[in-house]
Amino acid sequence: MKLFNTLHRTFETIKPIHPPEVSLYACGPTVYDFAHIGNFRTFVFVDLLRRSLKFLGFRVKHAMNYTDVDDKTIRGAQKAGERLQDYTSKYIHCFLEDCDTLNLERPEFLIRATEHIPQMIAMIQKLIDQDYAYISEDGSVYYRVNAFKDYGCLACLDRAGLQAGARVSQDEYVKESIGDFALWKSWTPEDGEVKWESPWGAGRPGWHIECSAMSTEYLGETFDLHCGGVDLVFPHHENEIAQSEGASGKKFVNYWAHAAHLLVNDQKMSKSAGNFFTLRDLLQKGYEGRVIRYTLFATAHYRQTLNFTWDSLEASKAAISRLDDWIARFSAYAVKGEWSHQSFIEKFKGALEEDLNISEAMAALFDFVRETNKRMDEEFPVGDLPSVWNQINSVLGLATVSHEIPATIQALLEARKVARQTKDWTGSDRIRDEILALGWIVRDTAKGQEVKKL
Repeated sequence: MKLFNTLHRTFETIKPIHPPEVSLYACGPTVYDFAHIGNFRTFVFVDLLRRSLKFLGFRVKHAMNYTDVDDKTIRGAQKAGERLQDYTSKYIHCFLEDCDTLNLERPEFLIRATEHIPQMIAMIQKLIDQDYAYISEDGSVYYRVNAFKDYGCLACLDRAGLQAGARVSQDEYVKESIGDFALWKSWTPEDGEVKWESPWGAGRPGWHIECSAMSTEYLGETFDLHCGGVDLVFPHHENEIAQSEGASGKKFVNYWAHAAHLLVNDQKMSKSAGNFFTLRDLLQKGYEGRVIRYTLFATAHYRQTLNFTWDSLEASKAAISRLDDWIARFSAYAVKGEWSHQSFIEKFKGALEEDLNISEAMAALFDFVRETNKRMDEEFPVGDLPSVWNQINSVLGLATVSHEIPATIQALLEARKVARQTKDWTGSDRIRDEILALGWIVRDTAKGQEVKKL
């Protein structure tokens, strides 16, 4: 598989350190609120990448963190009047529910920052010992940016043109305020009960050290692939490289992959603009999780900005319906016979191998749907289509819904069949409307009635 490596700004073939296993780390949510659809654009991308690697024959060792201690989580817990752990646990539970709704596979390791404080303290001490970090007068520990010669390699920063030298205590900042960043923050009254003991006094870790310590704890000092949203390239991922390589003296990550931003109707998503949506907001508007999932991964390449619109949701809904109809049709099709699907599978596989070219993969799938529908129209053999779909859907994760027709609907269909045989068109229409009122739609075909759940 080739991916666009953010580190080198070029396409590179993935060559795992321990083939066929690919070690993968993905930055997870900061659990202070419900994740929004922009967050899930990245998480769905990571899931598609994970599934594609497995489809292509790799074994995946995947770790993802929860940021459950940082500026946002502490302030949120204080505002809610809750203990930090209780506050973040609530949002972790909600995040996992949302992941299930979108059919995201669980990583092998789901890890909380607050359960890895000793590993963070140990890494910080290494950085102090090797003169990459220093202790300030208040007991905080800062990373000395100028000590790391490759600082800025991931984000392609022009260090000479940036304001350097100032200490940056907040977790998130912009390029213009680059400076020595906090590895350990000494306790202040504003932190309340949130603190841990360290060799430098009571305090808490900075956001960036959390991912460095946790990723290397589970995947090793050098691992294959690190993913996240493009907004994390700087400062977060840049700081991860500086910390990890400063502590180990080894290359941190071989390949970096980042998903582009999500816009809503060509605008940046914000609550003030009224275009801010969580997954739950869209579910309340009647959209299925698999329709939202399809929109997030299939309507734009992961490195392209995704413009999220209501029309795009409706288009995804229509595409899912087309797949459902196809699956229902071949499931009931009697003429299986022998017919090779290898050409289609190779096209689908080839598209994934080229930097997850999902547009080409989906085009191949819908060409295949059209071809097999034509074969079924002509009553030609179609081979083992269920097996083919299971292979493809292991990547797409579009868990199709199979609806058993209730006895009530079956009885109405039989009554309608009799009405049509006796040319009772009024009765036929009345029964059709009755079926529709119960949530099913009936269609007349050359082979008889077909019914589908709305």
